Amino acid sequence: MKNYPLFILFISLFFITAANAAQNTQVNTADNSISITPTRNILLLGDSISASYGMKPTQGWVHLLNQKLIKKKQAYTIINASVSGETTSGGLSRLAGILTNEKIDHLLIELGGNDGLRGYSPKIIKNNLLQMVKLAQDKNIRVSMIKIKITPNYGQRYNNMFEQVFTDVAKARNITLLPFFMEAVATNKALMQADGIHPNAQAQPIIADYVEQQLNEIMTLEP
Repeated sequence: MKNYPLFILFISLFFITAANAAQNTQVNTADNSISITPTRNILLLGDSISASYGMKPTQGWVHLLNQKLIKKKQAYTIINASVSGETTSGGLSRLAGILTNEKIDHLLIELGGNDGLRGYSPKIIKNNLLQMVKLAQDKNIRVSMIKIKITPNYGQRYNNMFEQVFTDVAKARNITLLPFFMEAVATNKALMQADGIHPNAQAQPIIADYVEQQLNEIMTLEP
């Protein structure tokens, strides 16, 4: 009985350590409230638009969409690996490690916006995206990509070259290219944050509904 307090201390330290380790994972997996086991995992590799920038994570479109998938008992869920400020170079550097550590069935790429806003070379953006797609396809992971649009800070010629990147990558690697998912909110100031770049909390359900529709069409066609 004298060793009983030590045993309690050991057990307590064990669970604290385990909890801390769980908090340090690279990606934000589906919510703990999930009551079913999804059969397919969609890895979302995105930037601040998908990382709940300027709001609580529970207000973001990814969280809202995962909650909808739970209620509808869909057989897939989204693993969110989005990072604010992420570029295609950053996404490429992280992707291999994520694919090694997570069971992924489908990769959804939402990157390029920060590259475009910084005026990066479309050739570099294209090469990074091609490498990301290849990394996934080499592991028999299906890929889709969201087309990105930016404000014409660098002129219409740059914008045309930038947007063409996504079409070219989709054709070259035979992947699904989804329309710009901010189309319905980007031109509505009431749905945008003060910076005019990021959607606000009111816009998140709209984005979630749109992406859900797109994903349902894609996942229905997949085995």
